[in-house]
Amino acid sequence: MLDARLGPGLRAALDPAARRLIRLGVGADALTWTGFAFGLAAAAAVAASWYGIGLALFLCNRLFDGLDGAVARRVGPTDRGGFLDITLDFIVYAAYPLGFALAAPSQNALAAAILLFSFIGTSASFLAFASIAAQRGIVGTRHGPKAIHYLGGLTEGTETILAFVLFALFPGWFPWLAAGFGALCLATAAARILQGVRTFSAMPQPPVAQKKRPSTDADGPS
Repeated sequence: MLDARLGPGLRAALDPAARRLIRLGVGADALTWTGFAFGLAAAAAVAASWYGIGLALFLCNRLFDGLDGAVARRVGPTDRGGFLDITLDFIVYAAYPLGFALAAPSQNALAAAILLFSFIGTSASFLAFASIAAQRGIVGTRHGPKAIHYLGGLTEGTETILAFVLFALFPGWFPWLAAGFGALCLATAAARILQGVRTFSAMPQPPVAQKKRPSTDADGPS
């Protein structure tokens, strides 16, 4: 919900750092993998109940996620980079709540499971729409240049970051915060499913490709 509003300002703020990184020969993929390492370290710190350290590492993950995109926009995005970016982001988003479940299983496991269930809904609807949109030539511009079609919703990247910050600042409230954010994510998934059904139902369906029947001896000489 907030990504489209905050995106232009964040991209402008990261652009000077991106130019310096390019001059130093740092590529976007290297930044993506570094950010991923920070994200996994954040989840491990949370699992050890080092919530402040986990939060700092997670914010480093988000910083590198912004920098890899800023560098890619300047030197030219690649399909490999877009694939890595979205895949590793989703792994980190799943690992961080898992850290809270491991830190206090009896208190946090159920809420973490509900949150991860809701993430399946948001991520599956997001990626499924993007896949079909690419086939049908649908281009989204509201969220700026993206490697794939970016389908927005009530809970996007900014809202997820804010929720993860609250988890670390108030770990004792994790069950309630996670369940509440999970409910918002489920609402986002439902809205995306509805949007996908409406969008693709209104479009003419592509013709079904005819499979060529393999020739046999009974068909006569070729």
